[in-house]
Amino acid sequence: MSKSDRSEWLIPAALITFSFVPVLAGSIRLIELANGALIAPENARFFAAPLPIALHIISFTIYCVLGAFQFATSFRSRKPNWHRAAGWILIPCGLCAALTGLWMTQFYPSANYPPVNFDGPLLYAMRLLIGSAMALFISLGFVAILKRDIQNHRVWMMRGYALGLGAGTQVFTHIPMFLFPSIQGEFARTLCMGAGWAINCAVVEWVISLKRYR
Repeated sequence: MSKSDRSEWLIPAALITFSFVPVLAGSIRLIELANGALIAPENARFFAAPLPIALHIISFTIYCVLGAFQFATSFRSRKPNWHRAAGWILIPCGLCAALTGLWMTQFYPSANYPPVNFDGPLLYAMRLLIGSAMALFISLGFVAILKRDIQNHRVWMMRGYALGLGAGTQVFTHIPMFLFPSIQGEFARTLCMGAGWAINCAVVEWVISLKRYR
């Protein structure tokens, strides 16, 4: 493998690394649901309605991990059939992740878990916005490829992936809350969550503007 080939895989490797913590946490949650773990206030809502969270975790994992390989430009060019086949998996997985996220935001009762999560009305609205935007971006990307509009297909898919990967970036944006417990609260929680999505959106728009993705 040449030096250029190795460097090409740095982006997919970085994206998978960012996905590691939420994917691991989701896997642990699935094991809990499958093995009938002890029901506590913080997980009661998942046991009451396990299907949405299970679908969300599985679709999110496939979307983030498989989707990372779509950013290997020359590999994608050399293997157009692979790219196309992966796309038929990624689109429904991305939509499933977004829509189940919206369902959980709307219907999982917040009263069933303690206020230590500091989730408030602003974060609720933000989650509805982000989930809707992710579903919209993926849908626009799908429509674009049906029209053979490859450029817009790539742009919309990159935007959808950036929102989906927000959970990975939020692992890092929450570090201040863990380092400084005194700032923990609804405002800090909302700020840390929003920062994860905002950083990803800023990065992807920067990449798009520089036309680094071909």
